[in-house]
Parts: sequence; C-alpha cells; structure tokens
Amino acid sequence: MRRIDAIGIGLGIFIAGGLAYLGLQLFGLDGQKAGIWSQALLVIGLMGWLATYILRAVGNKMTYHQQREQYETAFLQQRLDELSPEELARIQAEIEQEDQSQL
Repeated sequence: MRRIDAIGIGLGIFIAGGLAYLGLQLFGLDGQKAGIWSQALLVIGLMGWLATYILRAVGNKMTYHQQREQYETAFLQQRLDELSPEELARIQAEIEQEDQSQL
C-alpha cells in the first residue's frame, strides 16, 4: 500500500464518521448521542475489517503469500524446463524408487 492510499483511507474514514454523525443528528438524536452512535458504528466497522484481516492472515490469503507461491511455482517450472530429457528421466526414476521404498 502506498502512503497516499493510507492517507486516503484515513481521510475517508474520518469523513464517514462525520457523515454518520450528521446523519444521526438529522434523524433526531442530540449531539452527544449522535457522537456515541457514530463512534460505535466506526468501531464495529473496524472490528469487522480486523476480523476479515485475521481470517486472511490465518488462511494465507494475503497478497504476499499469494505472490510468493506464484514466484516459487514459476521458479520451479523454469528449473524443470531447463532440465535435459536425460536428467528429467533420472529424477523421475529416483522419485518412483522413493515411492516404492515408502510402501
């Protein structure tokens, strides 16, 4: 995330809180109750975002993990493509031998 993105998100949340406050006042709540409810809404939103973040982090669905898996897959595929047919046949024979020895 770039710095400008973080600033934009922070500004957006600040504006959303102000709009929630004004909207609650328009529905007839006094200033103190509108402030409490607008803060409560923002905290609930923050808790919801935090829950999704934790679920993505625990499930390895973060962008970093996905990029790393894609890089490793591409790297291994490139190494496999560079092998000669003889080397590939030798490696396959070794894998089959290991599979048979594990049974």
